[in-house]
Amino acid sequence: MKTNLIYFVHGTTYDNANKKCSGWKQVELNDLGREQAANLGKINSKIKFDVIFTSDLVRTIESANIAFPNVPKIQDKRLRECNYGDLDGEDKNLIVYEKHVNEPFPNGESLKDVEKRIKSLIDDILKDYKGKTIGIVAHRAPQLAFEVITKNISWEEANKNDWRKTGDWQPGWEYNID
Repeated sequence: MKTNLIYFVHGTTYDNANKKCSGWKQVELNDLGREQAANLGKINSKIKFDVIFTSDLVRTIESANIAFPNVPKIQDKRLRECNYGDLDGEDKNLIVYEKHVNEPFPNGESLKDVEKRIKSLIDDILKDYKGKTIGIVAHRAPQLAFEVITKNISWEEANKNDWRKTGDWQPGWEYNID
């Protein structure tokens, strides 16, 4: 019995609008981000979620609450964005994922560290929610980790095909796991 995961990214934040990467910083959605979350909810209103998982960062919690107000939610720290360490809140051009697959960001973590967190989360979801429809509202690095784990691809391929580079945004990415 497959478990259906639908992954959503949070709406635009003040940092995003200022071309900054937040990492583990607490940053709220701006007006555009709240509008994006409301639209995401409308687009996905026919999906019957059993639960929505978010990271414990306010931008994902706010996005999930706006988009899916009537669905139970669980905050899970493992869904946090990559810890950019000294670069949290700095210019987004300083955040080069390709250089940090195995090597942690200064005083932060690597993408492989994020992958370990997400693998642990997937294992727990399969124990407790097998066969259910789960929404996830989180960030870039965890989404790419889902790509790596569920599609059995390399980080290099995940980074190359990242929708943020290709412009292929969609209102949710589906991952079926068992």
